[in-house]
Amino acid sequence: MRIATTVFLTDQTITPVRLAQELEQRGFAGLYLPEHTHIPVERTTPYPAGGELPPEYGRTLEPFSALAQAAAVTERITLGTGITLVAQHDPIDLAKQVATLDHLSGGRFTLGVGYGWNREEAEDHGVDWGSRRRAVRERIGVMRALWAEEPTAYEGRTASVRASYAYPKPVGGAPRVLFGGAAGPRLFAAIAEHGDGWLPIGGGGLTEALPALRAAWEEAGRGGEGPQIVPYAVRPSAGKLARFADLGIGEVVVQLPPAGEPEVLRTLDAYAEFL
Repeated sequence: MRIATTVFLTDQTITPVRLAQELEQRGFAGLYLPEHTHIPVERTTPYPAGGELPPEYGRTLEPFSALAQAAAVTERITLGTGITLVAQHDPIDLAKQVATLDHLSGGRFTLGVGYGWNREEAEDHGVDWGSRRRAVRERIGVMRALWAEEPTAYEGRTASVRASYAYPKPVGGAPRVLFGGAAGPRLFAAIAEHGDGWLPIGGGGLTEALPALRAAWEEAGRGGEGPQIVPYAVRPSAGKLARFADLGIGEVVVQLPPAGEPEVLRTLDAYAEFL
């Protein structure tokens, strides 16, 4: 099983370069970074995990810049977002960022897609909260059109692009696209329509959820080996990883603390038993 990592990198934590170097040297599989552009002080949206919002959410590094640094000092580890708030981006710019990072890293990039939970943050970007799922779907449509080998147009209600020359292309035609979010028909339909798999936070409840996701995948006429399942932000244990292996899961993303280099390296030492 591949053991990748995620962490809230900030201006106060270990740097992307040092973390990426340590991950590669120690045999970890990859690095996924989250995204928040800002956290409005006057916020009524509750923190999904409950309690006070941790301070690192308002200090998070911009993930594509941080991952570009990580790519430059490594050759093997995969690089990804966990997740990108797609509705908050211009899709033409985002398509170029994704394609460039994937190209420069030799095809190592995974685009994690999320709908967001912080209404105030999204609204500052001009996102209509009630229609953000449509916005994400259509922005992905624009990106896939720009990644296509031949100039391809896409027309949506909220996002469109003319048939265009757009290089570089992602290695292999398109990066892997994994959706974050809670289990449910809408998410599973989105994955089956234009994703490659799911990033379930914590990995709980998979035994019950996976049959519904696989049914949605088959209904959409998707073939191959089915959707990729990558449990995300996991606090690992031997029993938990064994359960994931029994479900046929080949990659798990474990959570690192948003801390300085000494604490992060101690956590990597503790996780080494799972490699």
